[in-house]
Amino acid sequence: MILSVSRRTDIPAFYTEWFFNRLKEGYALVRNPMSYHQVSRIKLSPDVIDCIVFWTKNPAKMLDKLNLLKDYNYYFQITVNPYDRQIERNVPDKEQVVESFVKLSQLIGKKRTVWRYDPIFFTNRFDLEYHSKSFNKLASKLKGHTERCIISFIDVYKKSERNIKQLNLAAVSERQMIETGKVFSEIAARYGMKVATCSEYIDLSPFGIEHAKCIDDRLISEITGESIIVKKDKNQRNVCGCVQSIDIGAYNTCHHECIYCYANFSGNSVDNNVLKHDPKSPMLIGSVEPDDIIRERKTESYRDMDCIRKKGQRRKKPPVVE
Repeated sequence: MILSVSRRTDIPAFYTEWFFNRLKEGYALVRNPMSYHQVSRIKLSPDVIDCIVFWTKNPAKMLDKLNLLKDYNYYFQITVNPYDRQIERNVPDKEQVVESFVKLSQLIGKKRTVWRYDPIFFTNRFDLEYHSKSFNKLASKLKGHTERCIISFIDVYKKSERNIKQLNLAAVSERQMIETGKVFSEIAARYGMKVATCSEYIDLSPFGIEHAKCIDDRLISEITGESIIVKKDKNQRNVCGCVQSIDIGAYNTCHHECIYCYANFSGNSVDNNVLKHDPKSPMLIGSVEPDDIIRERKTESYRDMDCIRKKGQRRKKPPVVE
């Protein structure tokens, strides 16, 4: 099993105590976002979790807790964008985020710290020149601390349409994507990085830009030292390359409150949901209710056991973080 923590909210930034309590207890309860009273019980022991993929805009709270992950393989995807608090309302100062990124990379290695620069959108203010200068500035600070930057261009979801009306966005054109890819690839190369795209149909391979898998079986194999056999995630869009994972987050719970975000879409529900959060609860938000139907979610390792047996290998232990 690959554990996603989380596409739906920033658990590393806001819910670290809950997350580590869940690892200690060995399970979490997760509501089905499409059917409120359907609840999955998910086993969180190291024998079934092949890798944990963390998604965050602020990894600072994780830095002194990495020893609690000593029995797990994991990597981080850290979003560092050039937008101010008119756009990313509660994201910390970007200098602080970069500083935490660098510290994290020094602790766990640059392979396991992936930079995300997304979503990219264009306005009179945020034009290609602005993005080029911002990307160059950030890349220069992250040099030597990541191998890859994943980019994507904004998709206007129905759920986030109301929030981003104030930006007066036009659809990103193919020409803008090509120009951005060319410039970003050249900048990244100067700093020893590669660029990849997330959930984009456009082919930017002439600039050395591949289609990324954010939940990436190839990267997980490199981190674990073992072959991983896992299918594409059928619950994601066709253009998404991610492999199967289980997400333990919840929508409408992220305090960053970025106006472009698809995961916060229900008015004032973020504040209301946070009031229901209990770090000791098996659920991220609230607790078990009388009408809930709890089912054990099938979990299994994706390690190629035949390959391991043939080679006489044992599972590679994750690097120890002091």
